[in-house]
Amino acid sequence: MTSEQHTHPFIKMHGLGNDFAIFDARESGLEMFEGRARKLSDRRRGIGCDQLIVLRNSVAADVFMEIWNADGSRVGACGNATRCVGQLILKETGKEKVGIETDAGHLSAVAAHSLISVNMGPASTDWNTIPVAHETDTSSADFECGPLSNPGLVNMGNPHAVFFVDDVASVDLETLGAKIEHDPFFPERVNVSIVQANGRTLRQRVWERGAGITEACGSAACSSVVAATRKGLVDRKATVALDGGELEVEWLADGTVQMTGPATFVFEGQAEL
Repeated sequence: MTSEQHTHPFIKMHGLGNDFAIFDARESGLEMFEGRARKLSDRRRGIGCDQLIVLRNSVAADVFMEIWNADGSRVGACGNATRCVGQLILKETGKEKVGIETDAGHLSAVAAHSLISVNMGPASTDWNTIPVAHETDTSSADFECGPLSNPGLVNMGNPHAVFFVDDVASVDLETLGAKIEHDPFFPERVNVSIVQANGRTLRQRVWERGAGITEACGSAACSSVVAATRKGLVDRKATVALDGGELEVEWLADGTVQMTGPATFVFEGQAEL
């Protein structure tokens, strides 16, 4: 099937409620662009998803994963989508470990019993790679918005601001998330997390750049463990409890972050392009 035809097959999957429409373009050459991604992601007029994923051939890995937000913007990383794609490629190839190339770098996935474990690559905490508008201490940045202040800043292939609060339920994330995402302090916009630390468990809610509030965000969960470790709240490993369920995350000694959680098939279909 070519990109000139009017329909293309897709697979709908989710990771803890963070949902994706996955298009395999390795043979079709399907073209994706902002307007098409926005149309397909629309929950009333399209398939409906937080992110749209396009699989392409890779010379460096088993597959290349292209990631589009629901607003039509293209991004470099998505942890929950990486688990879903990892599950598909593990099954397709029969390998014990697969490589997934992204705009943000090379990732890997392995089966972990009924779950999928993904190495999300290195966490960056340099202010100019987040990026932010000026130099700041990224373990407790000089930034505030309403009741939220001094976030931990992490780049996991995409930028994250992690705010630690006493009670996530008390924060109007919808209002503050949208405001912080577009604040000039974050020139490439930012994913916004509010996190309540309860021992080895981090209760997290997420506003995703370009998608709004989502039930889960894998790269945000990774960022929260990095940020919490730097603040002395956890020791490099935690259970991250998101609206959609739990992920196990560890910031490894080599600087990369390992994330383990479910990947769930929903249905297959044909999309009008």
